[in-house]
Amino acid sequence: MLILLPPSETKRPGGRASRPLDVGSLALPALTDAREAVIDALIALSADEDAAAAVLRLSARQRGDIADNAALRRAPTMPAIDRYTGVLFDALDAATLEPAARRWLGAHVLIHSAPFGPVAALDAIPAYRLAAGTALPGIPPLRRHWAGAVSSALAAEAPAFVLDLRSEAYAALGPVPSGLRCAYLRVVTVGDDGTARALNHFNKAGKGALVRALAQTRPRISTIDALLRWATANDVVLREGAAGEIELVV
Repeated sequence: MLILLPPSETKRPGGRASRPLDVGSLALPALTDAREAVIDALIALSADEDAAAAVLRLSARQRGDIADNAALRRAPTMPAIDRYTGVLFDALDAATLEPAARRWLGAHVLIHSAPFGPVAALDAIPAYRLAAGTALPGIPPLRRHWAGAVSSALAAEAPAFVLDLRSEAYAALGPVPSGLRCAYLRVVTVGDDGTARALNHFNKAGKGALVRALAQTRPRISTIDALLRWATANDVVLREGAAGEIELVV
């Protein structure tokens, strides 16, 4: 099973200064050229602080993030699963997992970043500021830049089953190829009348808790049915939703 996670706008600072970004070591190496193009464009944009603030839609308080982008190739790095903060990643709480669970994350989870495309959970990345909807000077809009390349890279990996937890904005940066078994996860709550309602804040928390439970149990899953059986055995409420979707009931 391959799990696709969205990134977070908020990130933990710091990392290992002795280990700068190594683009060639990231998961899905077929994306190396696409990654280099975005990194180069982001660094070039950072040379003009006012232009960078306008393109990235930064407030005066956020302008310090431009320095992170300027230093992408030399900045300290840390595993992607530790770099991101926010509701989903706080619920996952990867830092408190046992080593075996973290290794499972490294083998089964990709986090879909805007500058680097999907990276493995344990891939070392620097802090940055770039959202999915940004149009960087010098390259096509990110959706057009990434979508075909990411879809092709996922197809080449040929995972037995893909569980897509990304937001719609990040799913658009790399649609799962139609030839792969895939389910898109939606987080819902069920009212007293039985009606399912989509959630926002608890959407992210539910996804983080689900991935944590999977890492702790480390199942072998290659179908939706196998995922549903795992959920039943582990007190997780998953059910089939609309075509191609699974609902996590919280």
